[in-house]
Amino acid sequence: MKKPDMSSFTARLKKHRILILVVGLLTLSISQQKFLMPLVYDVIKSDLFLIDSKDQGSQAPISTPLSNIAFMHCNNYIKSKAASDESISFAEKPLKAWDIGNYQYVINAEINVTSNSLTTTKKYTCRITYDNGGNEEDALNIDNWSIIGVTDL
Repeated sequence: MKKPDMSSFTARLKKHRILILVVGLLTLSISQQKFLMPLVYDVIKSDLFLIDSKDQGSQAPISTPLSNIAFMHCNNYIKSKAASDESISFAEKPLKAWDIGNYQYVINAEINVTSNSLTTTKKYTCRITYDNGGNEEDALNIDNWSIIGVTDL
């Protein structure tokens, strides 16, 4: 029995490599369109990632009691992280505050930082979550809030 000649097989592969590449890419594209994407669309349409909450959020800036408390907690967090030689003063209210749903807030505000008799105004963005959901009785307690992050400082 004669062994197949590998050199002729590789020679044929080299000769038709562009055709093989095009056929492979077409196969990947068609399988993605026909099999993978319908599955992804079904998962997106399902309620797999749905969080059932009374707080639906809004794309428009808001001013509510909880957003004002969130602003206060963000300011206190920033004050706790400031250097000892810095003096920080905060605005009376945020520039904008958004309720992004599920008791999560994004606060955009300004602070005045005085260091070595030089005062600068900085803007910051704070993302914070109220962990007690619909129970707003103990909203002033910082232990019921989670600061996810502060940027632009």
